[in-house]
Amino acid sequence: MLGIGLNATDTLLLVPEYPAYAGKIAFERELLSPGGQVATAIVACAKLGLHAKYIGTIGDDLRGQIQRESLEGTGVDTSSLIVRAGCPNQTAYIIIDERTGERTVFWRREDSLRLRPEEIDPHEIARSRLLHIDGYDTEAAAFAASVARKKGVPVSLDVDTVYRGFDAVLKHVDFLVAGSGWPAKWTGETDPFLALDRLQREYRFKVAAMTLGDHGALALSENQWFYSPAFQVACVDTTGAGDAFHGAFCYAMVRGLSLGSALEFSNAAAALNCTAVGARGHIPVRWEVESLLASASQGSVPRRTLPEVAERCHLLSSGIMEVKS
Repeated sequence: MLGIGLNATDTLLLVPEYPAYAGKIAFERELLSPGGQVATAIVACAKLGLHAKYIGTIGDDLRGQIQRESLEGTGVDTSSLIVRAGCPNQTAYIIIDERTGERTVFWRREDSLRLRPEEIDPHEIARSRLLHIDGYDTEAAAFAASVARKKGVPVSLDVDTVYRGFDAVLKHVDFLVAGSGWPAKWTGETDPFLALDRLQREYRFKVAAMTLGDHGALALSENQWFYSPAFQVACVDTTGAGDAFHGAFCYAMVRGLSLGSALEFSNAAAALNCTAVGARGHIPVRWEVESLLASASQGSVPRRTLPEVAERCHLLSSGIMEVKS
């Protein structure tokens, strides 16, 4: 499993409630915590049992050191990690509302941390079974995805921002799992079903999917629709939930799970990560995910369902309704 993309080291501030605009409030705790879209997903892959490698850039400061130690401490191969001398690592300040676990993020990344296509060794991609990318360094992502396509390596994409020239990445992607707002931003279709259908038809993804925050995930593959509601757990911090979802989804694809099972597995991994503070607060191992799934199947763990999405999925997959109706 190979990941190429962002990492960050976050400063977390836990507050009893998020203050009103121009307000003031004392925070309860402050801590440094490693995170970042692809880096955290790759940590999840490693904890679930895959041999995982991360390629990206880090600064040579304390935050960069924390990031490296976190990756290596979970067994991720960092032999191709690129250290930028005299540059601070990407950072974020994350305010966590302790009432709900929801977070607000303020982030910064120096331009010198940008990953360049020529810094990626095509042989690393050819040796992997699946490549997971984000879209921030678009030229590097497009290069990596194009190499993977030529080598027959499937590509998984995590994207939540509209980037200029992103067609160059999308045309090489097999598994799109976008953030909840991205399909509408990219296609102009506010209906998630219409947006995913349009993306599927235009780019011929094997899977076109999107996360739905605390309501789970929706996916389309081979004209079949899948909806997996979220698991209700004691939420402490939602930071990194989507990244854990992506890592678990990559694991599921490598292990050959069906799409329905993959969404359930990924939702469970995301839920477990919300039970502790930080982007990698509780990245689960496999037995923890399986235990949560078993408890949910017995009815002891409730689900947070969007009834209208569940019903529409059923009607579409049964052929009773067309996606444009």
